Amino acid sequence: MRMSTAKTIEASAEAVFSVLADPSTHSDINGTGWVRESLGCDRITTCGQVFRMAMHHESHPDKDYEMGNRVEVFDEPRAIAWKPGQESPETGGLSFGGWIWRYDLEASGPLRTTVTLTYDWSAVALDVRKQIQFPPLGHDHLDNSLQHLSDLVTALS
Repeated sequence: MRMSTAKTIEASAEAVFSVLADPSTHSDINGTGWVRESLGCDRITTCGQVFRMAMHHESHPDKDYEMGNRVEVFDEPRAIAWKPGQESPETGGLSFGGWIWRYDLEASGPLRTTVTLTYDWSAVALDVRKQIQFPPLGHDHLDNSLQHLSDLVTALS
């Protein structure tokens, strides 16, 4: 219960990872337009760190909402992953829906990196799957995201 896609980007793994570790770039990378902007987040530097994003989705009850993303993998410059969650209005704690975004980077030359983007929803509870169709996005979203990442990394290099 996951989907992945890969793309070779003409840049070093360090340059690609640097863009992925900067939440302010995520709206530019996102392939659906759901990610609006970083909410005061610093560069990602460690597992367990939480970065917040402003989101918009027409099917969401509030349309505009926030996600708190907990970093699950931080292996610079080889892999980065986060688990999106939403804050409880009662407790302020994050609860997670069971899906994860992961980028794996493999240097294939000094200025070439193969990036694999994986969307994994295998831990989504059955009751959530009844409310939200999984995956809630098409495979083209992953392809678009990697193309946007490639374009951004190339523009910054």
